Amino acid sequence: MKFAYDVILKPVISERSMDEAANRKYTFKVAVDANKTEVKHALEEIFSIEIEKVNIMNVKGKLKRMGRNMGRRAASKKAVVTLTPKSKEIEFFQSL
Repeated sequence: MKFAYDVILKPVISERSMDEAANRKYTFKVAVDANKTEVKHALEEIFSIEIEKVNIMNVKGKLKRMGRNMGRRAASKKAVVTLTPKSKEIEFFQSL
């Protein structure tokens, strides 16, 4: 069994994610092998909130060059979580 902190890696802080936070949508970087139900249960456990919907997207790693050598950054996964109207907000995002 996975622990909640193994599924949720860190919040995503960007202009777009901060604009969506006003609409009760929060973005997190999650483990590559996590699915929607694991993300939902982990966030409900960590923040004690009610989640309406979870959208997950795979992010491919970018190609990078170091001189003549080509490499690729690691792939990752992001989750956009929508809270129910009666759920409390996540305090971490309110302080930013």
